Amino acid sequence: MHRFLLHNDAIRETTEPCLLPGQVGFLNGWGVFSTLRVADGVLFAWERHWARMVRDAARLRIPIPVAPDDLHRSLCKLIAANQVADGTLRVAIVRNHGGLFEAPGLTRRFDIVAFSTGLRQWGESVRLALKPDARHAACEFRGAKLTAWAQNLAWHEEAHERGFDEVVLLDEHGRVSECTSANIFAISGSHVLTPPLDSGCLPGITREILLEAIRLPGVSFRQQHLLPADLEAADALFITSSTRDLLPVASVEGLRLRSAPSALIPRIAEAFRSFRSEYVASARVLSPR
Repeated sequence: MHRFLLHNDAIRETTEPCLLPGQVGFLNGWGVFSTLRVADGVLFAWERHWARMVRDAARLRIPIPVAPDDLHRSLCKLIAANQVADGTLRVAIVRNHGGLFEAPGLTRRFDIVAFSTGLRQWGESVRLALKPDARHAACEFRGAKLTAWAQNLAWHEEAHERGFDEVVLLDEHGRVSECTSANIFAISGSHVLTPPLDSGCLPGITREILLEAIRLPGVSFRQQHLLPADLEAADALFITSSTRDLLPVASVEGLRLRSAPSALIPRIAEAFRSFRSEYVASARVLSPR
């Protein structure tokens, strides 16, 4: 983590105490968050991240700022304070009131906390474990990106202890949903497939961009329910997230994947990088340094 964080409207040292034990959202994971890629000092796909936070906050009754531009300016001040050219930024909005154990004297309905860090080196590929019954596709709050993240962290830690890098989470029907912090895609011929939202997966921003904005001749991106057997039969697999971009899958626990590399993954990755570069260039024109 970098030296400074954002707490509401103030840039503060990360070592400076600024939270109360009785803030309900922090005790109960009653908040929403998003992790954004900082590219050349620009918050990539900010509008998409904000829109998702708004949707999730409404579902969970979490109050949030009504002016996204104000929050964006504050996050840009944090980027400047930490001198982040390329890195990642996480912003959380947590509810302060509700429940039995609420601290007295809280005047704010919510708190905003954001911090940044450098880019992580993920390697050339990823090895995936399998976890059944880890997503509830019928849950009212499926797909919401909440600060209650302990299950994902526990599964991720368990995977590393077992020699894997990430985990494929299955829903209650045995269908592929997502990973703990990434979406998953399967390439079958000219089709690039990813589980639909009713599998319980998070609507990741990189996933959304691939489905909505990336166009490659002769290639179709679409949502489709997948079983582990479909992963095994696929030409290639890759995972996506704001921190990873696209990362090929080398193995999945218990499955025999095809060993030949896919020429399509580099094409998709390059198209995504081009999309990001165009976004950053456009943001520079609209708001030059």
